[in-house]
Amino acid sequence: MTQTYNIYGDESCHIENDHNKVMVLGVVWCPDKITKKIGRDIREIKRKHGLKADFEIKWTKVSKSKVDFYLEIVEYFFNNNALRFRGLVVPDKSKLDHERFGSEHNEFYYKMYFYVLRNIIQNDNRYRVYLDIKDTLGREKLDVLKGCLQNANYDYNRNAIERIQHIRSHEVEQLQLADLFIGALGYVHRGLTSNEGKVEIIEKIKERSAKSLTRSTFPSETKFNVFVWEAN
Repeated sequence: MTQTYNIYGDESCHIENDHNKVMVLGVVWCPDKITKKIGRDIREIKRKHGLKADFEIKWTKVSKSKVDFYLEIVEYFFNNNALRFRGLVVPDKSKLDHERFGSEHNEFYYKMYFYVLRNIIQNDNRYRVYLDIKDTLGREKLDVLKGCLQNANYDYNRNAIERIQHIRSHEVEQLQLADLFIGALGYVHRGLTSNEGKVEIIEKIKERSAKSLTRSTFPSETKFNVFVWEAN
């Protein structure tokens, strides 16, 4: 039976010359029919920890004082079989040679999003893709991305991908989860350890996923999938 899935995508340090060598893209996805329930569940966890329902889950907000809240959010993700994550890490942007390959950075960024999304989409289902509005993909490139995904998945009748559009992260809990997990991946790949709360969150993700976060998982991994991209 055909199902509709919502895919929520976010990125970190995607700009070419931002003095951060690690670039991370990631998506959280779930069936459309339980999207609202997941949002209600997460808002209830926020209230349980004395936070407002509209408190925005963000990696930059993780601290020792809020670590119990973030640990429960991580537990909720791994206990909910309907929620899944796929992340892509570029460990060192300085190694990218766009000129050699006749490309430029924005095009590379768009290609990386393609790699994140292509293994998720299956023709017997329907997908709605929502990307954080702060990214550099304009409307025109969103349309190009949609076309490439459709062709790569042989979706020539244009049925599988219903839409790709921008949304704002503070409005959608699933997008906030994506921010949390790509933040954790970026922290690991930068070799940072100074924030005790963040280290505790990372250890919980490692424990629940049974993954190192430093290496690519098998492509068939469905719950917490990581692809570490290396330049040729």
